[in-house]
Amino acid sequence: MPISACPKCHYRRQANDVQVHPDICPQCGIAYSKFIARQEEKKFPPENADVETDIEIEALPSLRQQLFTACLYVPEKVSKETFYSRVFLLCAFAAWGFYFISAGVDWEKIGGSFMHNINLPFHEFGHILFMPLGNFMMILGGSLFQVLLPFLLTLVFVFKQKDTFAGSITLWWCGQSFIDVSPYIADAQYRALPLVGGGGEESHDWGNLLTMLNALDQTQAVAKTSFMIGALIIIAALLWGGWLLTVQKNNIAVHDD
Repeated sequence: MPISACPKCHYRRQANDVQVHPDICPQCGIAYSKFIARQEEKKFPPENADVETDIEIEALPSLRQQLFTACLYVPEKVSKETFYSRVFLLCAFAAWGFYFISAGVDWEKIGGSFMHNINLPFHEFGHILFMPLGNFMMILGGSLFQVLLPFLLTLVFVFKQKDTFAGSITLWWCGQSFIDVSPYIADAQYRALPLVGGGGEESHDWGNLLTMLNALDQTQAVAKTSFMIGALIIIAALLWGGWLLTVQKNNIAVHDD
């Protein structure tokens, strides 16, 4: 008989756990049959059993399977209020995301957005955070930390909080941060954008970085690459969130029956 809940960690198998062997828990990796057999042996040890026992190595799911299971985890139950609020939120972020994508590398639209004001403090903190790693990393640290923070939050939501929908939203933020950086990169040759604190041309992060790399002539290519990475991440985040909500909708329908 298939086991629906792990006897050790009580994880309930999801529809997307089909890639993991039916006798193996996708969450903690135990083999159900072996675990249950050992528990029975502890309750009813065989007579004259040898003291020495064979040590068995349990087959653990691969790293790819663990990542797949974690990213597609959906709670078994979800309230209608929570579900429909998430639907509204995803639609809002979808419209907002395609606004950024359709704008292209446009400083007025990107730099004048609400999200730019959210990203800016983390950008400035990144310079301080990476300062001990040398001048190059200190300059790069602003843009690096700006895109790294929402990605780290995605990992926390997925693997620590087991809130994959929240993870899809922070991944959207990661993509938007890449887009937010692109006009700054595109300005490297001109150094015309206003800088925080009124710094001069010598304070332009990407002007300095690309000069140090002897790649100033590649400014527009680097800017477009950052923009495209951001656009693809936003689309991936929206598709991820949409899939999660589709499964949650099925769960609501099941529990309402």
